[in-house]
Amino acid sequence: MASDTKRRISVLGSTGSIGTSTVSLLRDIKDQIQVRALVGGRNAALLAEQARELGAEWAVLHDERHYDELKDRLAGTPTKVAAGRKAVLEAAALETDWAMAAITGAAGLEPALEAARHGKALALANKEALVCAGDIMLRVVREAGCELLPVDSEHNAIAQSLAGARMEEVEKIILTASGGPFRNATLAEMAQATPAQALKHPTWSMGAKISIDSASMANKGLEIIEAARLFNVTGEQIGVLVHPQSVVHGLVSYKDGSFIAQMGAADMRIPISHALAWPERMATSCARLDLAKVGQLDFEPADEGRFRPLALAREVLAAGGVAPTVFSAANEVAVEAFLKERIRFLGIGEVIAGALDAMEANPSPQSLDDVLHWDSRGRTLAEGVVRQLEGRA
Repeated sequence: MASDTKRRISVLGSTGSIGTSTVSLLRDIKDQIQVRALVGGRNAALLAEQARELGAEWAVLHDERHYDELKDRLAGTPTKVAAGRKAVLEAAALETDWAMAAITGAAGLEPALEAARHGKALALANKEALVCAGDIMLRVVREAGCELLPVDSEHNAIAQSLAGARMEEVEKIILTASGGPFRNATLAEMAQATPAQALKHPTWSMGAKISIDSASMANKGLEIIEAARLFNVTGEQIGVLVHPQSVVHGLVSYKDGSFIAQMGAADMRIPISHALAWPERMATSCARLDLAKVGQLDFEPADEGRFRPLALAREVLAAGGVAPTVFSAANEVAVEAFLKERIRFLGIGEVIAGALDAMEANPSPQSLDDVLHWDSRGRTLAEGVVRQLEGRA
């Protein structure tokens, strides 16, 4: 295939969990693509390996301390090397036909916006882009004429279950949750939970942050906010069902009483491949779902009393303004504090609630600078609550 007919692709966050799954799919079609940029955090060895394998034009690290190592590892190749925040944004601004936005946390906000401005399609795996800067992100996508493709397994499942339906036909969208390692735990047991226990997800293999978010169900709270923005529905139109088998990833209830659901193995390459091949589908080596072996599918309501972050997320969605930004920032601080054993597991909900209660105002963000200001403010407020909880320990 001639180079000018190849799809131009970038992966922002290529060395993370979603990024490595994306790269594994790109290997199978590398003769059909031109990789413009691979952006990693600090893992120079893995980034260099990916760049060599896919023939990337650019390999960029966010952490400048590992620039020399990356440069040495890619010496003698045509791949150009850079590092630092400015370089990340320049890589994100390269024109593409498809880009993956998988840089986690607030650090991924601006790169995702740049990729949307300069790309034809953006596969979004960064929750914060819609949770913290939803109106700004959607405006940029709309003005740029960029197609926004959800990658989170739940939102991708909803997109597949909608399958071109008109939203006025939809009664409710339902996100599923595994329930995490504490699905059947009492509050007393959760109060004594260790980081090692919280990291043992029963179904998915994920990074530390998202594993803890799953255990606290903060991830489902973030997904509720994200779903409201993605599909333009109210909080009342979004349900959550605990489904421990993690086979059904999302459902849509229609006004005629019909339910349409998307099912698949617990493998992130499936929703990623859907976004990568959209509007078509591509072959993958992912394990096929064997419903006869699964045998039984269980569903139960999500307990928002035991999982406080989930209830708080509904509150901040209703409140609007910068409350979702403070929620997200406070959760990041709380998770880090829990992993460092500065607070107990149930302290995650306390930190989020405390930061929200301490907000001096709740304005609507008008720019990315507003979002970043309140992200920083949320972290400061959350750290103050962490110190209070440490003093009580």
